[in-house]
Amino acid sequence: MLSTIGYASVLAALAGAVIAATTGLIAGLRGRPALAVVARRATYFSFGAMTTAMAVMEIALLTHDFSVEYVARVGSLETPAYYTAISLWSSLDGSILFWGWILTAYGALVAWARRERSDGSLTPLISAVIAVVGIFFFGLLAGPANPFGLVSPAPANGPGPNPLLQNHPLMGLHPPMLYFGFVGMTVPFAFAIGALLSGNLESGWLREARGWTIAAWAFLSMGIIGGAWWSYEVLGWGGYWAWDPVENASVLPWLTATAFLHSAMVQERRGMLKTWNLSLMVGTFLLTLFGTFLTRSGVLDSVHAFTEGLIGPLFLGFIGLTAVVTLALIAWRSDRLYAPGQLDGVVSRESAFMVNNLLFVALTFTVLLGTMFPLAIEALRGDRISVGAPYFDMVATPLGLALLFLMGVGPILPWRRVSGQKLVKTFRISLLAALAVLAVAFLFGVRPAVPLLTLTLAGFVTATIVEEFRKGAAARMRISGSSAPRAVADLFVRSGRRYGGYVVHFGVVVIAIALSVSSRWKTEREVTLRVGEAVTIGDYRVELRGVRGWEEAQRFVVGATFAAYRGDRLLGEEVPRLNFYPTQQQPIATPAVRSSFKADLYLTLMAFDSDAGAHATVKVIVNPAVAWLWIGGMIVGLGALVAMWPHRRRGAAELAASWAAVEAAAEAEPPERVAV
Repeated sequence: MLSTIGYASVLAALAGAVIAATTGLIAGLRGRPALAVVARRATYFSFGAMTTAMAVMEIALLTHDFSVEYVARVGSLETPAYYTAISLWSSLDGSILFWGWILTAYGALVAWARRERSDGSLTPLISAVIAVVGIFFFGLLAGPANPFGLVSPAPANGPGPNPLLQNHPLMGLHPPMLYFGFVGMTVPFAFAIGALLSGNLESGWLREARGWTIAAWAFLSMGIIGGAWWSYEVLGWGGYWAWDPVENASVLPWLTATAFLHSAMVQERRGMLKTWNLSLMVGTFLLTLFGTFLTRSGVLDSVHAFTEGLIGPLFLGFIGLTAVVTLALIAWRSDRLYAPGQLDGVVSRESAFMVNNLLFVALTFTVLLGTMFPLAIEALRGDRISVGAPYFDMVATPLGLALLFLMGVGPILPWRRVSGQKLVKTFRISLLAALAVLAVAFLFGVRPAVPLLTLTLAGFVTATIVEEFRKGAAARMRISGSSAPRAVADLFVRSGRRYGGYVVHFGVVVIAIALSVSSRWKTEREVTLRVGEAVTIGDYRVELRGVRGWEEAQRFVVGATFAAYRGDRLLGEEVPRLNFYPTQQQPIATPAVRSSFKADLYLTLMAFDSDAGAHATVKVIVNPAVAWLWIGGMIVGLGALVAMWPHRRRGAAELAASWAAVEAAAEAEPPERVAV
């Protein structure tokens, strides 16, 4: 019964998407308002149908209906309810179902948000493009990726989800954040294709598309940070980023989306980079599809496994078709993509943003090359090789440092041009702060070049951010006579996108410091201890108290109890574990992590005495500043929330007057100081 309802819901969503795509295209290209209403309602209908399919699958999982094929593959009577519920995205078919539901949610939200817009041709075209993407995913669900197939006779039990997905509650947060980020990039892509189809290539729609990109970018950022946290807390290796293909698949669209968020400001302000911004929006969407293809097609296991099913080739075909159609549309509208604006000076905000974009694209290319090179070698020569972290670190470190520098330069450079005298005045405070940080770091014994340069640039960027907030608050206090706290609050209310961006930049600074410090000064030891023996590492001393085993619903667990000391002070007991699953030959380690602002004490149980529990082998790691990586991620999320939060809209006359004032003062002041 559940199988029938779920599959019928998928077919209904597919039918709704076909109707939305057809009527939306006709309404947008031929100006049929009545059909635009049909397209919007069909979009709502698809969302309702996919919501039903999602609900049916969750009911099947939680009630252990093993007659449903997906439940029989990932369900288990022993798996706790929480992990049973989130096993929806633990395998291919369920992931595509979840993807399809998020896509219809975005489509319905866009259609509702734009239901009263005057640009009648653009709205139905946006819905149509989202629906076309939906047709592909719903077609997969109706065919080769159908999760609602029947199993007869139904088994009495199933194997449960992948054991790695049952080891930490973050699996309930990390994948959904990534999916909301990945799927959310469909919306700016739909804006871009809708603008190309309609011929409306002025910058008015770009601001709205940028807002949707910020939302998707925020989800993707939180998903990447959550994935690093999950890797750190679950896998037991003591790290958070290994540059493996799955991690790279998530960071590639993040890089191009970040580039677009910066270059879109140049188009809004100067009318430049129209083709470039369209290319970035399309490229970001294609990279989300490519990331899904990479992680779900079987190609990472082997290029030969890729050809064993239909999912991989279908994904690759859809990516290729989308790229070809998009290039054809850009060529068709090339006469309308001419941008009259040009660089008035080498040293200007727009030139800084353009260099920023080139660096982001260069980093995207190098990560993509390192990810795909082993697959290309296997396909051509049959040899299996790997490209390790040293390659990625070698190319990412200098590019990352250059981007960090531009974070401090771009926001305070004026548009168009700047005189030498003004340039010195503009950067005086930031340069003094950078030199002060350099001197302090050197006095405290920081000698390695990368951490020293990172800390110096962090001081430079932080000073820029603080100075921008100070100038903005001072301007608000002069205009309104408000207090300093109220003036800062007004900055977020009136210019949330700009000042939220500064908060994001500060979060990135914190992350950069944490990455540099933790990777450079990490220490570790692996020792075998008898009960009562201890090992000292850095400021910490770890003493083995005992080893014991116990049964849990879905696994057998062996844990070693360690007393952790800092100096002579007892911090508490830590219990790293080894988890034994019936479906897994090798145990899966769950480390014990004691975090502080200064450093993490990280314990991984490697082996134990299986007879008397008299000794255990443990890897002890001291990771400095790792907590600041997660704090920086939270600051980034907060800044993104501020940037995309609805704020007071200024009227057309007020906005025009504001821009006129900015133009008049461009030579003397950073424009935003006037526009606050």
